[in-house]
Amino acid sequence: MSDTSTGIQHHTVVIIGGGNAGLSVAGRLRRYGVQDVAVIEPRETHLYQPMFSHIAGGTAPAGLATRPQESVIPRGVSWIRARVGSIDPEAKTVTLASGRSISYGQLVVCPGIQKDWDAVPGLVEAMESPAGISNYEFGYAQKAWKVLSSTRTGTVVFTQPAGPATCAGASQKPMYLACDHWRETGVLKDIRVVLVVPTPTLFGMSMIDRELERKVAEYGIDVRYSSELAAVDAAQKSVVVSGPGGSAERLAYDVLHAVPPQSAPDWLAQTGLADPASPGGFIEVDALTLRHARYPDVWALGDAAATINSKSGGALRQQTLVLAKNLAAALKGKPLPQVYNGYSVCPFTVSRTTVVFSEFDDRYRPKPTIPFWKGLAKERRATFIADRYVLPWVYWNLILKGRA
Repeated sequence: MSDTSTGIQHHTVVIIGGGNAGLSVAGRLRRYGVQDVAVIEPRETHLYQPMFSHIAGGTAPAGLATRPQESVIPRGVSWIRARVGSIDPEAKTVTLASGRSISYGQLVVCPGIQKDWDAVPGLVEAMESPAGISNYEFGYAQKAWKVLSSTRTGTVVFTQPAGPATCAGASQKPMYLACDHWRETGVLKDIRVVLVVPTPTLFGMSMIDRELERKVAEYGIDVRYSSELAAVDAAQKSVVVSGPGGSAERLAYDVLHAVPPQSAPDWLAQTGLADPASPGGFIEVDALTLRHARYPDVWALGDAAATINSKSGGALRQQTLVLAKNLAAALKGKPLPQVYNGYSVCPFTVSRTTVVFSEFDDRYRPKPTIPFWKGLAKERRATFIADRYVLPWVYWNLILKGRA
């Protein structure tokens, strides 16, 4: 609708971002009776990012990760097909890249995370070379399995970035899938696999670390702990890995699977919504209610929010419920009824048929959704079926409609 006094398009709720977070919140708000919800999203194709690891690892075709954006917009929600240029929280307006302004009653900011490929010298060039792959971009994921499945000898380096990242553990998934394939085809003994992780353990929870360490030993993976990718020389096919105490090591590679450093989108830093105490430009929110600390008509969730939980699609299931119920209550002038408990989840595909299912809170304490079945943290076939087949169906049919 339009504000007749200004001519500016106005909506009761404007949601920036039409990904997992934005559409799920939009769908929930409509179910809770909120009228006039609009989603701003420039992409015409919606991507199911958890499938990227399966695509990169050869356990799913690329087509399973995409749907036309128009087909997944919840019923009754307006889609503004545009890119956001800025937000003025004082004037309660969003300015699009075209220069057009939209005013809002309540604003939900969830534009996702920015992948800073150029933050590592030489990484952009390496990714455009035949040897550079990743499960963090759709195009690179499609390229990945062609490269990994044709590898028979040499050194393959997998990297995981330091700092905030969306589902950081996903960096390891194609590695385990590739190693299992190489073992099945009899070439694993001829391939040196190196994993670079920024942490002193593989994950940070003892029960999960034990499972992953067992798989690392089983596949003969060489792990560089407390280390990160510092530079790449695509022409020489080598990387510099910075390690503990300022050490540096140069490794030659035949294949490089890299995950870039990540941050909030650059334009958010100019809005005044970012948390000054949080590196990376993430949006300042109350970690319990997901409401902005200084602007009560602004909310944020997902990868762009300055919450301390591990960023993942699984975390959004709790966050979308909390935010939508709280926003609906705020519109009625009622107290906020929900709090976010810090829940997140990371399913590690440790073979081509098994998954280690890690559920935890923002302090990496176990938080199983099925408390009486602690075996989910063990390597199991059942959790692979859930990750590969059940959860994608739930995503397309329930989550994006605000029903799960």
